[in-house]
Order: sequence, then C-alpha cells, then structure tokens
Amino acid sequence: MPTKLEDDPLEKLEEDIRRLKNKYDQFFAGIQKAPPLHERRSIDVFIHELSKQKVRDNTRRFRLNTLMSRYNQFREMWGRRMREREEGPLEFKRRQAAMTDEERDFAAAAIREPEPPRVTSAKPDPYVKVTPGSNGEEVRKLYEQIEREHFKLGKLPPVTLDQLSQMVQKQSEAVRSKYRVNTVAFRVETIDGKVKLKAKPHQE
Repeated sequence: MPTKLEDDPLEKLEEDIRRLKNKYDQFFAGIQKAPPLHERRSIDVFIHELSKQKVRDNTRRFRLNTLMSRYNQFREMWGRRMREREEGPLEFKRRQAAMTDEERDFAAAAIREPEPPRVTSAKPDPYVKVTPGSNGEEVRKLYEQIEREHFKLGKLPPVTLDQLSQMVQKQSEAVRSKYRVNTVAFRVETIDGKVKLKAKPHQE
C-alpha cells in the first residue's frame, strides 16, 4: 500500500519545498504580487519540528539532510534575487563587481551545500558596519546571518527583524557614546551552540 503524503513528513516537506519554489518563481516572474512569506514560514516551523526528532534510520536522515541543504540553497537564491529586485539589476551588478575576493568567496560559499550543524562556528561572518542614518540594509544582513546560524542548529531565530533593529540601534548608541566613534561594527557568531551578536567600535 503506497504511503500517503500526509503520512510521511519527508514526503510532505519535499512537496512543500517544491510548491514554495513554484510560488517564488511566479513572484519573480511578476505573476504573483507578493512573495510567499507565510508558506515559507510554515516550512521553517515544520523543519524546526523535524529537527527535534531523532531520526535513527540512516536513509531517512540522509534524505532529511539533503532536503534541508536544497532548501538552504533556495533561501540563499531567493535572498539574492530579492536584493537584486530592490536595488535594480544595474546597481546589483555594480555591487557584485566591487566585491573583494574575500567577500566573493564568502558569497560563493553561501550557495554551496552547507556543512553539517556543529556546536561552534569555525569562522564568524564578516563585520557589518552601522552608521547613524543607515537605511536598514545592514540590519537585514545581520538578521540573515542570525537566521542562517539558528537554522544550522535546527532552530528558528528568537527575534524578529524589527526587534533586531531596535537592539542594534540601542547597542550602537551605547558604543558610540562610550568610545566616541561614528561607526559600530557588528558580527554574528555561534559559541557553544548559542548565536550571539558582537559589537565593537570602528575607527574610520
């Protein structure tokens, strides 16, 4: 007797990812007016629940990791296309051309198959510099890094983009006041299974 889609969570996950990709394809093609954020959030929650279960069967565990790797790649691709859509193709290409070799290598690594989750990240993400009057793009980059690190741990980020924006603003004001600088540099790193946001003064 064939397994029903609703009876196998991995079958459901694979089908949900396929449908979400189709919806994003329609959005970027101009068929849909808004990105499918609700459906994406549902998959994030579903993966979070699956990650808490102990999968003892090696075949199923391998398939789950494969599905999560594919989904991660889609998320990176959608994020890049959203930024390109907001900035405009010409500006996006200029920014890509201006990237340093280190930044380009980091961007390329983001679309490769991610490594298995580990307790402590081997290399922190580059610093994101925040100045007074920043347009929010810097906070969005930090949030994507926080989201990515939590996803590696099988968790969902505990803060929203708005909450992170308020946190960054508060920490920035404190660092500027203490060290009398204009720019504050932030980075996201994972230590002992905990994702942390680090801030330091940046001298121009």
